[in-house]
Amino acid sequence: MALYTKAAEILEKVEKQQGALKTLVYESKFANIKQLFALVCEAQKFSPILEEIIVSTKLLKHTKLKMHLAKVLVYDLLVGRGLKCGGSWKALLMKHRSRLQSELARMKVKRKVSRNEDLLPGSVRRPAGDQLPRYVRVNTLKTTVEDAVDYLKRDGFTYLGEASQLDDLTLKARQFVKDPHLSEVLVFPPKTDFHDHFLYKAGHIILQDKASCLPAFLLAPPPGSHVVDACAAPGNKSSHLAAVMKNKGKLFAFDLDAKRLATTSTLLLRAGVTCHQLANQDFLKVDPDAATYADVEYVLLDPSCSGSGMVCLGARGPSAEPQKDAARLASLASFQLRCLNHGLRFPRLKRLSYSTCSVRSQENEEVVTACLRQNPGFRLVPLLAPWPERGAPPLVQCLRASVSGTRTHGFFVAVLERCGEAENPKPQLTVRIRRPELTVLGPPASEETPEAALDESEASECDDSATAAGGVAPEEKKRRRRRRRKKKNRGVTK
Repeated sequence: MALYTKAAEILEKVEKQQGALKTLVYESKFANIKQLFALVCEAQKFSPILEEIIVSTKLLKHTKLKMHLAKVLVYDLLVGRGLKCGGSWKALLMKHRSRLQSELARMKVKRKVSRNEDLLPGSVRRPAGDQLPRYVRVNTLKTTVEDAVDYLKRDGFTYLGEASQLDDLTLKARQFVKDPHLSEVLVFPPKTDFHDHFLYKAGHIILQDKASCLPAFLLAPPPGSHVVDACAAPGNKSSHLAAVMKNKGKLFAFDLDAKRLATTSTLLLRAGVTCHQLANQDFLKVDPDAATYADVEYVLLDPSCSGSGMVCLGARGPSAEPQKDAARLASLASFQLRCLNHGLRFPRLKRLSYSTCSVRSQENEEVVTACLRQNPGFRLVPLLAPWPERGAPPLVQCLRASVSGTRTHGFFVAVLERCGEAENPKPQLTVRIRRPELTVLGPPASEETPEAALDESEASECDDSATAAGGVAPEEKKRRRRRRRKKKNRGVTK
């Protein structure tokens, strides 16, 4: 009964747009997060149909149930895998089961469809071939990709090697491949369940959508770095950052919600993360100039957003209150911009990754554009050239993700880099200028200058050390003076 009570509570908040579904589910601290998320997600998708059935059969009048509780119960009774409760609620619903089933059948006959899924609008319905694969990130803090693959093969899975294109991600039961873009991500058929698998329980694999793996992968902080995860809960990206850093350095993880931070702590413990420092604190109130953060060079910012890229949320039709929608988006965009500006204030910052699980330009390209105007000392880094979806022009350096284009949830990622980081390479390094269309994100700034990921025109826009055409850089002048002094000294010796 607790499942349906909590699901009804969350469904009501989601439909009143009082929060994102995923956030509300994690905040609930419900024992079975997966079960709760799936129920609310599906009940929300079928919400108009369920409401029509409930109203037509006058279920609320006969049972005294409230609408959202009735929706989640009727969903499991008619569309799901059956009621998962006993007691008075089950007895009540079973009493009205025949009338509810008859009304559902009448709807299908009237609309000339045979499946429950076909009752949904075209924008919501998803063919079986479009279901998202199950992505699994190998946790390299505890194992290697090779060992994980060997274990899964011994467990009865069939490994087909590394995928080379998106079509290779269409898999049959018990098959899996290595992702073509992210070498630590393995891909399985949709709905492959790992929650009871040894590798998951031991923290050797993390169940994380491929698009959600992009921010830490693209930020690429080297081992020993000081890194901030500004909005850390529920912790998947934090654990990924720690893996990229090889558990060396410091990872400062902030979240305002104590319950969500507790979930993060549990996840990081299972993943074997030891370099983290959790803080139940509003990131906007963190002082970037504090001595504690003097060495922070990388920031990962994945702030609250509309969640419109999540498959079950993005499927929702337009709201009956467009003005309320517009106001909420404007409020979110304002908050996201404040977080982004705040993240750029860390004095030694080299790179910041900004991401959302939203498909709205207002939360993505528009926020980044406004930030760049207010912070001329930063620029965009061209990202992952083979990736099939780019940011809306002119921000094509950014990445977008979608169900149809990348076989993931909807997502957006931008990486901002401080101008000047690439313009003063170490003397022993030779900077190779490459065209953006040929560039895949390379080593972090400490190993290879980020200028190598830019074309000449972009590099010159932020080159504070460059002189006018035909001029000589100050460092070169100093070297020439030293050479002249050495020659003069040799002449005196002779």
